Amino acid sequence: MKNISLTMTQCRQIRETGHDLRELIESLEDQPDWITYNEPLSVYDIKSIQQGGCASGAYMPAVTYVIAADTMNECGNDVFTYIEDVYGELPQPPTTESWRGMAVFYLSLAIETWVCQFDLDGIDWE
Repeated sequence: MKNISLTMTQCRQIRETGHDLRELIESLEDQPDWITYNEPLSVYDIKSIQQGGCASGAYMPAVTYVIAADTMNECGNDVFTYIEDVYGELPQPPTTESWRGMAVFYLSLAIETWVCQFDLDGIDWE
């Protein structure tokens, strides 16, 4: 999957901030199925999610009940495995959450965790 588009200025800034350009692009494009199931993330999406989380509107498929529930029905085991691998356990959602609310909780957590592995500071994404 190739969905990361960068300007020449951004490529230069990536190199200037100490990143290996090719390695960073490959990492950004190597998105888990539970992300690409709906809509692959652009670098702008990744930066927006880092700044405000999925619930800020940066990635609506993670916070739209019907879409999140569908994604969890298809990819939920992988989402849970990813979260457990990163955190060592599965965090508990609020006790009053519906199934769809739990789907949003876990999918958003996984996506926000995945995007936070990238240090994209010092690059003009505007």
